[in-house]
Amino acid sequence: MSEYATVARPYAKAAFDFAVEQGALAKWHEMLAFAAEVVRHEEMVTFMKSATNRAHLVEVFNGVCGEQLNENGQNLIKVLVHNGRLRALPDVAELFGDMRAEYEKEITVDVTSAVTLDDKQQANLSAALEKRLERKVKLNCSVEPSFVGGLLIQAGDLVIDSTLRSKLNRLAQTLQS
Repeated sequence: MSEYATVARPYAKAAFDFAVEQGALAKWHEMLAFAAEVVRHEEMVTFMKSATNRAHLVEVFNGVCGEQLNENGQNLIKVLVHNGRLRALPDVAELFGDMRAEYEKEITVDVTSAVTLDDKQQANLSAALEKRLERKVKLNCSVEPSFVGGLLIQAGDLVIDSTLRSKLNRLAQTLQS
């Protein structure tokens, strides 16, 4: 998160509460993610820095987003622009995503292994993690050959390091003490 995280929190909370009320969490998540990418685009950053007329900035931004934003999404953009907070939009989107994951009891787990995990291994790992974390688990798998064997699992603040490299490092430290 950037320096805008504190500023973004009330906007994300308001958007989240509205989306829950409307039963449109997925739609709002998509809209915010798209608008956040527009804010990050180099040409838009340059335009935002030079824009002096807020109404014109709202018009241009909503024009660029087009059909990706519904009327309520466009109103959020208008509020952000008029409060000088449009640059906080990427953080709004990220916080919204975090709130949605918490609300839906979902977590993304990064799994790094020495070799590619097959579908059965991923399903077993996912089931075990869902039981332990009491949430729906989305696995984000990657391969790191230097691990030699084992897994590195990261789910939020939880880190489970069962890699062979890590075990060998701990053994070496124990032998040196």
